[in-house]
Amino acid sequence: MFAADCAQAEIYDPQLKAAYKTCHDYLRSTRAEEFWCLQLMPPALRPACWALFAAYCLADDLADTTEGDGSQRLRAWREALDTDLRLGTSQDPVRQAVVHTMWCWNLKADAFDVTFTALEKDALRTAPGPATWQQWRARSKDINVPFLLQCLTLLRHAGLDTPLHLTRLDAYQQLSDGLFLTDSLTDLADDLSRGDITLPAEELHRFGTCETDLSQRRWTPAVQALISHLLATARTWLDQPELWTGLPPGPAVVLRTGCTLYRARLHAAEKAGPALLQYAARPDLAARLRVIGPGRLLAATTWHLFPLPELRTAPPPVHPALPAPRTAPTGLLEPPQPHAGGARPPALPAKRMPRHVAIIMDGNGRWAGARGLPRNDGHKAGGKALIDVMHGAAEIGLPHLTVYLLSTENLEKRPPQEINKLLAFARQQLQAGDFLRYDVRIRWAGLPDGLPGDFVDLLHTNEEATKGRTGLNVTFCLNYGGRSELTQAADSLADAARTGQLNGTRVSEHLLRSHLPLGDLPDVDLLWRTGGEQRISNFLPWHTAYAELLFTDKLWPDIDRRDLWEAMTEYTHRHRRYGAVPALQPVVSAQEAHNGTSG
Repeated sequence: MFAADCAQAEIYDPQLKAAYKTCHDYLRSTRAEEFWCLQLMPPALRPACWALFAAYCLADDLADTTEGDGSQRLRAWREALDTDLRLGTSQDPVRQAVVHTMWCWNLKADAFDVTFTALEKDALRTAPGPATWQQWRARSKDINVPFLLQCLTLLRHAGLDTPLHLTRLDAYQQLSDGLFLTDSLTDLADDLSRGDITLPAEELHRFGTCETDLSQRRWTPAVQALISHLLATARTWLDQPELWTGLPPGPAVVLRTGCTLYRARLHAAEKAGPALLQYAARPDLAARLRVIGPGRLLAATTWHLFPLPELRTAPPPVHPALPAPRTAPTGLLEPPQPHAGGARPPALPAKRMPRHVAIIMDGNGRWAGARGLPRNDGHKAGGKALIDVMHGAAEIGLPHLTVYLLSTENLEKRPPQEINKLLAFARQQLQAGDFLRYDVRIRWAGLPDGLPGDFVDLLHTNEEATKGRTGLNVTFCLNYGGRSELTQAADSLADAARTGQLNGTRVSEHLLRSHLPLGDLPDVDLLWRTGGEQRISNFLPWHTAYAELLFTDKLWPDIDRRDLWEAMTEYTHRHRRYGAVPALQPVVSAQEAHNGTSG
């Protein structure tokens, strides 16, 4: 079964298969019920589920350890995972499988952050357990929901839309709470052995239960009443058939069977009685088989009848780190290449020249489609157009050029094959070192999450190699989102406030700008979009506040430097007032005008 699942996921590299086997065996031996729930997923997605869930479970085990400092060990493992994600490989088998999964399915690493932060806090054990249901639910959400969302993202990236019914969000939260409460009850003995009481204190007090009775494992009438009530509550939260009504058939089977298996765990806890305080309660083999057997048969039949509509293939094995790009010796930088047809830049008035032009390069896919070509050919032609425009920008003396290569939404919603090809083209350009032959400073705006580690390293290498250049500044916006950029700035400000680095209470524009990832980038003077669309698509919202907008119909692959020069010429004819009243021309008589002219 393991080999068949790896074949379905197109994982053939022996080292990678061994890494996924480590995750598979770890979960099967330590999280049997959860493991069999994951086996209800489509075969091609199972290895990814093993890797992701193994990362969460291993983090939980590190936090729960009573040997040494659990929070320190978890933090070290978390930092190692961050490093491995940047490098694109790992020597640790679980992390290697996780890195490969994140790359294959374009998942964002920040999904781990919420859970790992919550587990680190638990590992410190400096605070008592949750006092209220509200605190308990917050912890439940932080620990459980990120993994569930990653599973939904996997299905979506595999081509299956699994919409959550917005009118049922409270019910979905209750379902998550039911899963977490089931874990808390069936693992109560393990928590007590570490001195942890993870049940809400307000519920203990409502039933007159003393924390000491629990910690000393005394099965008093109050403890019995508390446990009976919580078992019934968890069962109610899990028993919500309306949640899988209306879902696609495959996810509906997974959700329904998983809830049935968790109800079997609750039944095992109920049967355990006083022994629940002594050992973890689990369904026996017969009880598990009664749920798992029919569930697996139904899941297999359902995924066969309703397969994933557009299952993508996994990319090649994790890329090794590439060598640094070739760079030109200092002082031997080449001038911009001339236009192939001999065109020369226009002589624009220096005082009216834009300082910063930003371009949304739209139309690659439509250009290819109109010619009966794959979309990838459109991106390749668009790359050539960009090179020519960069030479034209340097030729006319433009100080700053910013281009929108790939948005965060593109990374999430475009077919993975298309994204991989686009990144491959960009990687070839960066690795060839062509940009480094000219007086061009390369900068990158965007998030590393979801990008291959070697690609991120190449971006940083090009930035470092050109940081002393004084000619054209080219900023590549890649895996970039304007709202995300503003959120980063707000988070940075909040962190500075928490750590006492801010003086005063007022946040000025200058202060906020200083916390932007590229706060030193000048405001955009001209925002130009090709391809006929007329929107800014979450591009540089801070820097384009007063930009002049220009929308042209020509598709990006048909663009060359002459179009840039034409756009800049159009800009020189515009009158920018920045909110001021336009200057009024003095009213003169015809005679005064005649006199002035003749004089």
